[in-house]
Amino acid sequence: MPSRLSAGSTRSPGPQPFSSAWLAGGTEAEQPRNHARPPGWLPEGRTLNAALVVLITVATALFTLLGNRPGPTTSETPAPVPAVAAPANGADPPQVASTISQMSEVPTAVPMQATVAAPTPAPTVIAAIGAQDVNGDSPSIPTSGPLLPDYRIVTFYGHPHDPNMGIVGEYAMEDLATMIRSQADDYTAADPSRPVIPAFELIATVAQRVPGADGTYILDTDHETLKTYIDYAAEHDMLVFLDLQIGRGTVQDEIEKVRDLLALPNVHLALDPEFAVAEGEVPGEYIGSVPAESIAYAQKTLADISAEAGIPPKVLIVHQFREDMIRDKQTLEPYPGVQLVIDADGYGAPELKTAVYNFLVRDEPIEFAGVKIFFKQDVPLLTPQEILALVPPPDVIIYQ
Repeated sequence: MPSRLSAGSTRSPGPQPFSSAWLAGGTEAEQPRNHARPPGWLPEGRTLNAALVVLITVATALFTLLGNRPGPTTSETPAPVPAVAAPANGADPPQVASTISQMSEVPTAVPMQATVAAPTPAPTVIAAIGAQDVNGDSPSIPTSGPLLPDYRIVTFYGHPHDPNMGIVGEYAMEDLATMIRSQADDYTAADPSRPVIPAFELIATVAQRVPGADGTYILDTDHETLKTYIDYAAEHDMLVFLDLQIGRGTVQDEIEKVRDLLALPNVHLALDPEFAVAEGEVPGEYIGSVPAESIAYAQKTLADISAEAGIPPKVLIVHQFREDMIRDKQTLEPYPGVQLVIDADGYGAPELKTAVYNFLVRDEPIEFAGVKIFFKQDVPLLTPQEILALVPPPDVIIYQ
């Protein structure tokens, strides 16, 4: 695989700094410094000093006189600043800074503590919740044809019952919808050529550190909760992505758990290879992976579901922050009836997130582009204008 992040450099002639030749050569003699001389029109030192004393005395007297003038008899009380509720700190997501150097030729199972550093929490940057209509100016979800690339999708990620797993669990559903709508409006303003559809991304199967009764290290989110969000989203022209953390299960088995929900027109799918671990590994202690053939299986299954239900093509998001998280990625191909999005996951500084996006999305064989933004861990937070300046501009933007 050719290098994607290499950059040429121009070196000055002579030995390299700190080489043996450089050390043996010693340092150059310090050149004498040319001290500045005062111009000839200035008076001699004593005269100049006396003039400076007089000026300082006069200035001090004026300052004292002005400082003792009476001020206004009334004082103004500043208007109170409305407080915006800040969500609780989330769980540690994968850190881009500690993983980009390991993206090529990395073993499948790498201990998480060796690659994930604890982030410095930052306040969630989000607009205050307003009283406007939750529908706003959001476009209606098309009833035929694919969503991409005619539309752009902005999603909020997390688990409805756990504020530590993303912003979805930090707010009531109605308030969250309003905030997503506001975020989507920012992208519409940044690029009016593409209507933006807001969405919830809900973790439907949650990877655990305990095996559970079936040994898959998976805890299923109850269908009642998922259906509540799906119904609300359908009523308000929003999408829902069901996110699957595979654990020691299989993509096939986890899809079957939510197959009935995927038959609904506004419901789509996301796969999280980070938590798909092998025998002997525990989610959260190892960074997992999925083979391209499992993603191809998901593509075919979604296409079949759409055809059987007579609904528009599905969108499939696959999260990735290390190259080895998708094995044999180069074999992935577009599949009729489903749209594949590779999401550049992980948090970090803007320069690093851009480098990872270029590595995993721009320079890889992908169909549609996605990027994940972390409200607390991305410092500073990329603006919609900066995100859309990525090449190619993301089709899906996920906020956690």
